[in-house]
Amino acid sequence: MDSKIMTALGDRVLSLGPQPSADGPYKHFKLTRDADGVAWLLFDRADSSANTLSADVMEEFDAVLAAIETERPAGLVIRSAKPSGFIAGADVNEFRGATDPEMVETRIRAAHAVVDHLEALKLPTVAVIHGFCLGGGLEVALACQSRIAIDGARFGFPEVMLGLHPGLGGTARFTALVNPTQSMALMLTGRTIDARRAKALGLVDSVTQERHVRGAVKDVLFGRLKRAKPGLLTRGANLGPVRGLLAKRMRAEAAKAAPREHYPAPYALIDLWETHGGSKAAMLKAEQASFAKLMVTPTAQNLIRVFFLREQMKKAAGSGNTVKHVHVIGAGAMGGDIAAWVAGQGLRVSLADMKAEPIAAAVKRAAELYGKIIRKPTEVRDALDRLIPDLDGEGVRNADLIIEAVPEKLELKQKVYASLEPRMKPGAILATNTSSIPLQDLRTTLARPERLVGLHFFNPVSRLQLVEVVSHDGNDAQVLKEVLAFVGAIDRLPLSVRSSPGFLVNRALTPYMLEAMVMLDEKTDQRLIDAAAEQFGMPMGPIELADQVGLDICLDVGDMLRAKFGDLLPPTPAWLREKVAKGELGRKSGKGFYTWKDGKAEKAPLPETGPRVTDQMIDRLVLPMSNVCVAALREGIVDNPDTVDGAMIFGTGYAPFRGGPLNYARTRGVENVVSTLRTLAERFGGRFAPDPGWDNFK
Repeated sequence: MDSKIMTALGDRVLSLGPQPSADGPYKHFKLTRDADGVAWLLFDRADSSANTLSADVMEEFDAVLAAIETERPAGLVIRSAKPSGFIAGADVNEFRGATDPEMVETRIRAAHAVVDHLEALKLPTVAVIHGFCLGGGLEVALACQSRIAIDGARFGFPEVMLGLHPGLGGTARFTALVNPTQSMALMLTGRTIDARRAKALGLVDSVTQERHVRGAVKDVLFGRLKRAKPGLLTRGANLGPVRGLLAKRMRAEAAKAAPREHYPAPYALIDLWETHGGSKAAMLKAEQASFAKLMVTPTAQNLIRVFFLREQMKKAAGSGNTVKHVHVIGAGAMGGDIAAWVAGQGLRVSLADMKAEPIAAAVKRAAELYGKIIRKPTEVRDALDRLIPDLDGEGVRNADLIIEAVPEKLELKQKVYASLEPRMKPGAILATNTSSIPLQDLRTTLARPERLVGLHFFNPVSRLQLVEVVSHDGNDAQVLKEVLAFVGAIDRLPLSVRSSPGFLVNRALTPYMLEAMVMLDEKTDQRLIDAAAEQFGMPMGPIELADQVGLDICLDVGDMLRAKFGDLLPPTPAWLREKVAKGELGRKSGKGFYTWKDGKAEKAPLPETGPRVTDQMIDRLVLPMSNVCVAALREGIVDNPDTVDGAMIFGTGYAPFRGGPLNYARTRGVENVVSTLRTLAERFGGRFAPDPGWDNFK
């Protein structure tokens, strides 16, 4: 969770009703009663910084509800005692490895019974919500009669990100309360909304400040506050004929974002609502079976795996970041965007360049980015204040971390280091954002080579979460630890790699992109090549990706890797050099393989009767990625197959529902992958030869 939010919440004393005794009968809950006879139920999951709903928590919750029923208080307030928020959802650990839908359904039925129990209480109930209220947490809140949000609370159903839809009654209760066009959209996208938006939708009855909680609770429980009720439109949208029309529209929208065969959850949710939206009881029951069926799909299990990969990579960052001021050299596309991101995450950044124009352009892009990702205008202003244009490069003297992002030329970088090093303060770290030059070559001219690391960000910086943290043999272990903590502090996921040409991600992506060029040489339609990759599940095809990255950069990286790996890589066609020489560089120049307008590639649809995507086309593009990942493991460039999968997903958008290139190989079967590579090698050349690392790959 965002450390800034945590600090703000930490400063705020939560109004939690009467002081509970230390030795209450429950493990995860505390139950007290105030002077008005109102019961306050505090959820405080043992041994956890956030509240999540596990089987044992739900069982105890049911016992607490039974006790409340016999005690008949004047009303019930449900609150979280955790500063981080209300309830962050179900305990995802319990979903891992599920293979039997009947077993899942039995467990879900038991959890449903608890939420139904809460809804059926014969007394006024109110959820008081601060911080995060997501998934199962929002489903518990929906079973209360009223909901009060503390300003700054966030609401959402992120289940779709795990290949699921809500499973604790949320599909029925949310669509009955809030107009289905809006409630379904939130469940289908997994987006979160703030307290004010939740109030406007009728999801919560009031928004208040922490200091007014007790008053707000009394107003709700003693009938002084008008509860949000579903309006005519909501009731109308849940009627049969209207549901049919809306569902059709929703399916068309969902298909634009993700095909049904790869991502079944959105479609299952639309089917569920279309069939049962008119009857809450029927929908609650059907939701259980639908949820259980999704839980055992490869998509859900792989996306749950990806969820844990992200957690694992976050943990690898460690905590205790000591970097307060970052100095970035080179305000081009990459340097400027790194500076903007870091300043947006709360650190001071000075941005230097030889000329004023790139710095000005970078600040303008930063303002646009902050406008999209930061909600409060005052916070946008603060972020821009932290981004300091520094034409004279004076920021070097105070910086804890210096990131060099100048063009990929060894002599140029060495010249920059020569002028930098004498001005750096003693504890400062020097990082390069190089994607192609081995650190061994860069460190030769340095007086303190142990303080040089690689920090390789990916484009676009604001969207791709991965940062490769590149080490060389002479690194100081403490420096690497500090850099990992810095990456975590700016909300990015670090991958530790040893320096070697292309590191991991570029080395694995290059054969994918160059193979696409070879296919173009074979006169395959570029749209068909892109369609093959998209059919596999890539966010965009290799040709469009090459345009996006910049054909000049693709060419540089391709040349550098071919110099090292030779015929293990597809040859670079001569016409690609000519394109770059002519200045057709892709998106940044407006023309590459595609013509680009407003940041989008213009593509005519493929002809109805032309050639179609074949399995062989897909294999030629994607299997070399798995092959390189195995080689990188064998060579010790990376040491953990799980984080390799994480890196490819978070650094390139590799089809998340396949769980990463190594997980894909494991699922498909290593023997099958190796024999397919051998067949491709016989037909197309030695670049497809399976790596010896497959022999020991599990």
